[in-house]
Amino acid sequence: MDATAILNNVKSIGTEGLGAPLILVMMLAMVVIPLPALALDIFFTFNIALSLVVLLVVVYTLKPLEFSVFPSLLLVATLLRLALNVASTRVVLLEGHEGGDAAGKVIEAFGAFVIGGNYAVGLVVFAILVIINFVVVTKGAGRVSEVSARFTLDAMPGKQMAIDADLNAGIIGQEEAKARRQEITVEADFYGSMDGASKFVRGDAVAGILILLINIVGGLAIGMFQHDLNFSTALRYYALLTIGDGLVAQIPSLLLSTSAAIIVTRVASTQDMGGQILSQLLSTPKSLAVAAGVLGLMGVIPGMPNFAFLSLAGLAGAGAWWIYRGKRSKPAEEAPPQVVPEAPPEQRELTWEDVQPVDIIGLEVGYKLIPLVDKNQGGELMKRIKGVRKKLSKELGFLIQPVHIQDNLDLSPTGYRISLHGVVMGEAEIFPDRDLAINSGKVFGKLQGVETQDPAFG
Repeated sequence: MDATAILNNVKSIGTEGLGAPLILVMMLAMVVIPLPALALDIFFTFNIALSLVVLLVVVYTLKPLEFSVFPSLLLVATLLRLALNVASTRVVLLEGHEGGDAAGKVIEAFGAFVIGGNYAVGLVVFAILVIINFVVVTKGAGRVSEVSARFTLDAMPGKQMAIDADLNAGIIGQEEAKARRQEITVEADFYGSMDGASKFVRGDAVAGILILLINIVGGLAIGMFQHDLNFSTALRYYALLTIGDGLVAQIPSLLLSTSAAIIVTRVASTQDMGGQILSQLLSTPKSLAVAAGVLGLMGVIPGMPNFAFLSLAGLAGAGAWWIYRGKRSKPAEEAPPQVVPEAPPEQRELTWEDVQPVDIIGLEVGYKLIPLVDKNQGGELMKRIKGVRKKLSKELGFLIQPVHIQDNLDLSPTGYRISLHGVVMGEAEIFPDRDLAINSGKVFGKLQGVETQDPAFG
């Protein structure tokens, strides 16, 4: 293969669908290649922005299946954060003896501003964040994911049977039934994936603790034995940078854990999360009125922050009164209009207009045979009847009358009836989902199936 052919093959790949592979290659590069401090700032900022966007998308999603890519996205975000931990650990251990912004402005800001430059406070804040993430959020989300996956799988046969029943009754068509089956499959796959994805978040929390301890111990050893720093200086430099690195990683981790918990606890609705909370939490004024009374009583207790309690009590009371007034101001439902009985129709003589015309050639089918007639469902019976009429008209020399086709619920689901001038000429049953096997006399043994008669040749 020459160079031109190779170049054409590369061009044929195009740029579509390369986003996810490039991100994975970029994460591998962060693990292997040392990154400058500026690149770390960019990637840490991107990681925080990605976690925030995912959280907002989950909040505004109406039902979980609208964000079915979330389990895969959760895995990618977790791997990105761990790759950043490896890259930042390398920079902290190599350049941490310089202090300050050796590992980038983001880590320095979290180590100096967020925790006030006190590594003891930073350790406590980091421990609290890990406990919230590991014990509270991820544990509950994991349990909800397990139960949802189990119940979804248990409900699949019943949902499939309901779809088949609606399809057989003619309530829905083939396309809608196919779409519903696809939705059931996607739902089962989604909750099954979420059951496994919750383990990523728990493992990430454990990895954050271990990385923090390893970085502090390794930083102290490198600072004291390689850069001749005393214990307090090495602890101040490396502990602040390591804690800042840990906080930068734990905050996006907590955001993604919260997103996972929200999406597995959401119920499909026509409102987003904010609309559901407002419509349901503020639907009854009694709850706000009682809360206002309790807050007011607590506000008059000596030693309590009276302004805060009384202010919230006033807001809750005003909200309860506003909701109550809004419900009372709604106009009462109008009484149904009086139905005046109509006068009986005037009797008139019978005419030919009152007699329903009889079709010359009629074909009645059961409801299971409707897809054979309906063009929207791929039925070709009308087209084939037209072809037969055309052929017979050429052979006989006169025009064969049109065939009027209609469904008849009195027939069996797979039955049909042919009539001529309203007189039944023949009726039988066909099975569209089966094949007709005819014994030619050379078949060994007995054919298995439903015995019937060839409707075309007897």
